[in-house]
Formats: sequence, C-alpha cells, structure tokens
Amino acid sequence: NYGWPVVGFGVNYRTGIAIHGATHQDGMEPPVHIWVPSIGVTGMLFYTGDAFPDWRGDMIVASLRGEQLVRLTLDGQQVAREEILIHGIGRIRDVRQGPEGIIYLAMDGDARGFDGDPTPIVRLIPTGAR
Repeated sequence: NYGWPVVGFGVNYRTGIAIHGATHQDGMEPPVHIWVPSIGVTGMLFYTGDAFPDWRGDMIVASLRGEQLVRLTLDGQQVAREEILIHGIGRIRDVRQGPEGIIYLAMDGDARGFDGDPTPIVRLIPTGAR
C-alpha cells in the first residue's frame, strides 16, 4: 500500500500547490523514487535484453509531460542513478522492449523523430548498429 490516493507527492501543474495533505502515513510504504513535479510516467520496463548490455536490470521509464525517456539504475531496491536518455522529441506514450532487445517508443501524435519527421514509433538501437 503506497497510500494513493490518500497521500502523495503530486502538485497542481498550474499552481504548484500540493494535491494531497500529506506525503506519508503510518501503515503505508513510501515510494522508492519520485518526480516532483510529475514527469507524467506512462510506461516502464525492466530491461532484460542484449542490445544495451549496460542497461540490463535497469528500469526504463517513458513520460508524457517530461517528454523524456529515463533510465533508473538500481542498487537492490533503491534507485542509485537517474539518467535522461532522450528529451525533447515529443511526448512518449509507452516504452517496450522487442525480442531482439531493441527499445521501441510509442509517441504522441505530433511527436517528431530524431530526423525531425513526424513519427508514431521510435526505435532505439545501439550506436553503430543498423
């Protein structure tokens, strides 16, 4: 029980005022990681592929509001490092890992790919791969 909707860290996007009266309460687990203000998490996965071996076991998180793809490196059950992998190409609806270990992003309708062309799907491949 992480407490939602009774407790939380959310803030109103326009005013910056806290939505909840408290961020924690007895009997409820605190979150492992938060973003304030929220980046609008829309999808996440634990990476298990071979295409990006250094990412194996890390969480890959997609966001709408932040227009980011974030990598969270874990140390046990704690987040040891946060790295923004992609920022500013548009709102990311979802993130999935393909069977070959490549990462696919489902983009919002008006998103632009790395080449600036409209695109509904972005494919992440390792540097030097085709």
